Amino acid sequence: MRITEVNAFFLSCPLPAPLRLTFHGGERTIFKRDAGLVRLATDRGLIGFGPLPASEDVVNHVNGPIRDTLLGKDPARTEAIRDRLADSMGLAFGAVEIALYDLRGKIEGCPIHALLGGKVRNRLRLYGSAGMYQSPAGYAAEAAAVAALGFTAYKMRPGIGPEADLDAVRRIREAVGPSFGVMVDAHTWWRMGDRSYQPDEIERLARAMASSRITWLEEPLPPEDRDGYIRLRRAGAVPIAAGEHETSLQGFDDIIRRGAVDIVQADVVHHGGYSAVRQVLTRCAAQQRPFAFHSWGTLLEVIANAHLGVCFPESVCAWLEYPCYRHRGQPILYPYPLADDILCDPLALDGSDLIVPDRAGLGVDVDESVMQRYPHIPGPWSVYRLLEPPGEWAMSGDHAAGWTAR
Repeated sequence: MRITEVNAFFLSCPLPAPLRLTFHGGERTIFKRDAGLVRLATDRGLIGFGPLPASEDVVNHVNGPIRDTLLGKDPARTEAIRDRLADSMGLAFGAVEIALYDLRGKIEGCPIHALLGGKVRNRLRLYGSAGMYQSPAGYAAEAAAVAALGFTAYKMRPGIGPEADLDAVRRIREAVGPSFGVMVDAHTWWRMGDRSYQPDEIERLARAMASSRITWLEEPLPPEDRDGYIRLRRAGAVPIAAGEHETSLQGFDDIIRRGAVDIVQADVVHHGGYSAVRQVLTRCAAQQRPFAFHSWGTLLEVIANAHLGVCFPESVCAWLEYPCYRHRGQPILYPYPLADDILCDPLALDGSDLIVPDRAGLGVDVDESVMQRYPHIPGPWSVYRLLEPPGEWAMSGDHAAGWTAR
């Protein structure tokens, strides 16, 4: 069997109207959400899919040199292809490897998790992820809506000013009760220009949030500030989570070995595919450091992560992020119907758990009509306007990448 087609697609889902959100350092305007998809076909009619980072450069890389290299290869030789191409694929490798495993599972008639060492459980615990730049009362109402959907935890993104952030966390705790998980993703605290929260202020906020018993405080400092993370974690106020912005296995080794975080985060799409993230999980298990999957996009990304997650016990892999969107009928975040439309059928949820399928490959059917229904719209998917210093920055492509000055 040989690979005969390699195609990457850049998709866009426009919002009904631009969404303007005010934060402590300025304003963010969201115009659309982008997504990527890679499709591999064989001479025997089998097709494998992988969720691709939403980057035009990555899509072009797959449709160029990666296609030239993959054509004619045996898709069942996943490891051989990985060893040959990993260094040259960059950010595209995770998605291409997922698609190769999807194909290999269909060839061998088994789910991907069976190819990754075998599952040790059937389900993964999800947390509902939403919450961005709104009033404290708005966060609390959204958390209650996520709880009403059956989730047992909610992640919000603060950044509306130190005291308002604290008020939001307190109101969320009041709205959802004492046993509900609350994750605070502070990834903008270091992206507010001159108004970015400083380390002393961040430690004060962490200590104040401890009274609300948050599950973790995520990315409160710039990702390269390893020493700052170590100091904050040693302060022991709340559990610290990070990993989304790591770009290499060496980076994950560093934050695990140096004790920079309590919870390690990664996802197979953006962090090198199954082969790399499995190594991260193995290191977490050896160091008794909990791991939580980052997943901020479509349901195809969620299920791709889940196949690796069920190969590890809950004591190692505790959580899988499940993005919540407004189009599902709840007053949550903004609409992103492409997130669901990429699959023919919804994922199997049991309360706050995702049931991972045992069908061949990813165990889901991709709706190929999204390639025509959601054509790419050029331009950034969101723009940040900072007050101090005044300026405008675009976020184009991958959400975890740096900003680009406009």
